[in-house]
Amino acid sequence: MCVCQTMEVGKYGKNATRSGDRGVLLEPFIHQVGGHSSMMRYDDHTVCKPLITREQRFYESLPPEMKEFTPEYKGVVSVCFEGDSDGYINLVAYPYVENEALEQDDLPERDQPRRKHSRRSLHRSSSGTEHKEEKPGLASDSSESIQETKSPRVDLHIHSDVPFQMLDGNSGLSSEKISYNPWSLRCHKQQLSRMRSESKDRKLYKFLLLENVVHHFKLPCVLDLKMGTRQHGDDASEEKAARQMKKCEQSTSATLGVRVCGMQVYQLDTGHYLCRNKYYGRGLSIEGFRNALYQYLHNGIELRKDLFEPVLAKLRSLKTVLERQASYRFYSSSLLIIYDGKDSRAGMLVERRPEMRLKRVDTSLLESLQDGSSTEPGLAQPKVDVRMIDFAHSTFKGFRDDPTVHDGPDMGYVFGLESLINIMEQMREENQ
Repeated sequence: MCVCQTMEVGKYGKNATRSGDRGVLLEPFIHQVGGHSSMMRYDDHTVCKPLITREQRFYESLPPEMKEFTPEYKGVVSVCFEGDSDGYINLVAYPYVENEALEQDDLPERDQPRRKHSRRSLHRSSSGTEHKEEKPGLASDSSESIQETKSPRVDLHIHSDVPFQMLDGNSGLSSEKISYNPWSLRCHKQQLSRMRSESKDRKLYKFLLLENVVHHFKLPCVLDLKMGTRQHGDDASEEKAARQMKKCEQSTSATLGVRVCGMQVYQLDTGHYLCRNKYYGRGLSIEGFRNALYQYLHNGIELRKDLFEPVLAKLRSLKTVLERQASYRFYSSSLLIIYDGKDSRAGMLVERRPEMRLKRVDTSLLESLQDGSSTEPGLAQPKVDVRMIDFAHSTFKGFRDDPTVHDGPDMGYVFGLESLINIMEQMREENQ
């Protein structure tokens, strides 16, 4: 047990551990589709992630006009391991007390969340020998077990009633249906592995509390886009900068200023989410990126044409805001586009007539969609959201005395937004 058990929680005690109503038991965030650090569910409206000081300070200094397009920053908690009676290790959050928790920026470079060797296998043999490196993809991640006796608990306390299926590199459906996005479990296992390897000497960790931006959506469809033509921060080593530049050159980051980092989209015809990961996104051509965007907007029955205008309006508004942010750079940040898979007319029909949720779409459903004969009332404009996330490498003039000062807005990011807007406008015109 860790030393933080004497701390009191008060309002933090919604999800309690077995040892009393003092801490919040963190759970993997089942809708994480990209990134490398594990997002944890704190409560229905809040998620948390390992704190990096630069990102925390950036959230605290956001200009007011950007707050519409970023998750609400809710503060900091201390997180530690606690064992349960079954020998499993849980992550538990407590109110943050100054100077007690470990900041990620205090770790040596080899222990940072982005360390190069963090894609190791997640379990060790009794001799401590590391297993071979994972291959890109998630086939092994989703089924992998952690074999130590006192291992991190990986069964999820909260899960979706809608199954997830990962599309592999050959665009074929995996046979396994699971109750969380496979990427979220992958990140969760790796995060626990890193923290456990440090837990002998470092008992407490600082986590950021952030708004859960999908909590308004019943069936959140999420597209995670890595934005900009440059991904490395000003403080990156030459080796890391070279790696990041190569990734950009070999992907649509160079040609479009944007690449797919992850995706989940609800399919009305089968009743499950289709998922893609960052390895899929890195290999896309420009045409492949267009196809991925089309797939994200398609629910298995119809292209969600009703999404074009609200998403485009959000993207144009964000572009206007960022063009006014002189000296800001958002290196390695991502953009989330979110909509509800339950909003479409087809979705309401399937919900009313669940027998239509078949592998082969019912022809009567298609006919009703085509001729508009549905008796359902007209749907309001669908709710969509666009949010910028991940600011661990962001900077602006005067921020933390950063030595490098950039002129003008982040045109690499703006270029990515322009590409995204242009592709969506073309898609809208082609499918009128």
